[in-house]
Amino acid sequence: MNNKKDPISLIGEFILFNISIFSQLVHIRKRYTEIVKQMKKFGNDSLILITITSAFTGLVTSVQATYQTSGYIPEKLIGVLVGKSTMIELAPVLTGLVLAGKIGASIAAEIGSMRVSEQLDALKTLAIDPESYVFMPKVIASIIMFPILTIYSNIIGIFSAFLLSIVKYNINAYSFFVNMKEFFLPSDLWGGLVKSIFFGLVITMVGCFAGNRAEGGAEGVGIVTTQTVVYSSILILIMDFIVASLLFGNI
Repeated sequence: MNNKKDPISLIGEFILFNISIFSQLVHIRKRYTEIVKQMKKFGNDSLILITITSAFTGLVTSVQATYQTSGYIPEKLIGVLVGKSTMIELAPVLTGLVLAGKIGASIAAEIGSMRVSEQLDALKTLAIDPESYVFMPKVIASIIMFPILTIYSNIIGIFSAFLLSIVKYNINAYSFFVNMKEFFLPSDLWGGLVKSIFFGLVITMVGCFAGNRAEGGAEGVGIVTTQTVVYSSILILIMDFIVASLLFGNI
């Protein structure tokens, strides 16, 4: 992003830029192939990274839940703590932060390279709108894939916590999952999925906007890539608070 502009101008340009992208939704059927391609890139290519992150998050959650509640609540309720914390907060937020580094940086680098090499301008000369052909499929793919990846993260995180609970704390499967089911609320799951949709939008929109403003060759591409990861991560934490307050804070 161009650091010479004041923040108000940048925010205004960001809003107008994204309005132009969403105005291209009328052409969504024409971009089906590109949307599927981006879905594979966002989803399938991120599975290993999400698996490792979610597995160790589940392990840490199990250890911390047991340690912090020792002497206060029965160990058989560890599954409740793990399930709620994973579905509401850990899975969507950590998935978002990890994908901000992988997908956000990838989008910014790709579009930034297209900008500095004048490929986006070449598309316009061919009467192809970059907002419709390049940007919009990425945004739609993120709306679809981020909730799916969050569900996958939930499964891996909870299952890894369950395995550790069996091995280290001698908590049987019945106690772990039945108590989790007993205290489960649909809002626990849906709240996390709603968060993931907003996180996906933030990552792709910031990546597209930053990449589209790249200038100065390879150095400029590197700058916008770094800015995308930083700004996306900050906005994810801000959106996490806002969405959580609206869904769970009774405000």
